Amino acid sequence: MTIYSSLSASVAGLNANAQRLAGISDNLANSSTYGYKRMETDFHAMVVNGGALSQGKYTAGGVSTTTHRLISESGQVVGTSNAMDITVRGRGMLPVTEASAVGRGGALPLSLMTTGSFEADADGILTNSSGQVLLGWALNPDGSLPGVTRDTSAALVPVNVGHNQFVPNRTTAVNMGVNLPAADTAAGAAGAPRDLSVEYFGNIGQAEKLTVAFSPSVPAAGSSNEWTMVITDSSSGGAVVGEYQLAFNDTAVDGGTLLSVVDVSGGPYDPTTGSMTLPVAGGDIEFSIGQIGAIDGMTQLASSFAPTNLTKNGSPVGNLVGVEIDAQGVVNAVYDTGFNRPIYQVPLVDVPNPDGLLSMSNQTYKLSKESGPMFLWDAGDGPTGETRGYSLEASTTDVAVELTNLIQTQRAYSSNAKVIQTVDEMLQETTNIKR
Repeated sequence: MTIYSSLSASVAGLNANAQRLAGISDNLANSSTYGYKRMETDFHAMVVNGGALSQGKYTAGGVSTTTHRLISESGQVVGTSNAMDITVRGRGMLPVTEASAVGRGGALPLSLMTTGSFEADADGILTNSSGQVLLGWALNPDGSLPGVTRDTSAALVPVNVGHNQFVPNRTTAVNMGVNLPAADTAAGAAGAPRDLSVEYFGNIGQAEKLTVAFSPSVPAAGSSNEWTMVITDSSSGGAVVGEYQLAFNDTAVDGGTLLSVVDVSGGPYDPTTGSMTLPVAGGDIEFSIGQIGAIDGMTQLASSFAPTNLTKNGSPVGNLVGVEIDAQGVVNAVYDTGFNRPIYQVPLVDVPNPDGLLSMSNQTYKLSKESGPMFLWDAGDGPTGETRGYSLEASTTDVAVELTNLIQTQRAYSSNAKVIQTVDEMLQETTNIKR
């Protein structure tokens, strides 16, 4: 009977609106949950009588629902004070795993997040409050990325900052500009050498010293404009690591600048860079004295002996004071000496259909057949966005919209209940006919 189909359709309407109400309640409950992606309920009409409508008959089919989570939607960025509060701005997700799986051996189960607040646990592993561990690729000591396979998570490891509490920062480059007195190479000068010491830091963070001695060449008449530069190294037991003959220009145009550098021992002088490589005990140092004809390196002017430019990299052994992540997903250890060292790279996981991922607890997701296969990108490369520290992604729930949907759902539910009440009264009238 058609009247019974009306009853069935209204019952289906009650169930459908109850399903939508469940999604709305979940969205509102998580309106302040960082990283939450809102649920959406879609209604689909059910037709059960086929082409019978053209014959003047109709049987109500009712309605069915499907629910899905809008994972590809992005929430607003909220600034925080924690450097390892991470948000992905754009496409891509952070790889994480369960803290309980770390240390058990075997492959780590992979989960995905769009945002997370991570802090080092007792073992130095970056973990959030729900027990999700941040994964990344461990970088080489020089900060380079080793060869990795990007279609599998097998090479991903927990980001552990506990192994980086102390680190040396070896000096690899020294830039030295010195003015040598022109009067010292004139006839009748005393010919006394001029000495300069440059501190640097060795391969284990120890302080060492390069001593640079400048000996003028004194002619019998006129000026030679020539010096011998001898460099000795304390870490090599005071041995000579470089000796060079310097000649300076005295022309009207380039007066006082380097004219030539002749190698006696040590690394050869490169005129294109203005530097030579010194083989000190703790590792080679790029030692720059300036290019030929340049005024920002070695000079010989009628002035006093004085350094004009003396810079170097490196620092003493530093204590870890924190970690930060940059836009490319590189996790840098920050030390109290001002030295930053890249230690991990966190890739972003991308899939063809983010909305097809399986939703799990704690704003995590897993791969599925509907999501498609994953690929690990460097943040900011390919289709992926950048990673941001000091920020979290807010819930995508719009409270005003959800409350509006709540009113609509309540009205629709009441209307379906009214139809059931009406059908009940009509059936009662039918049974009263016999009386």
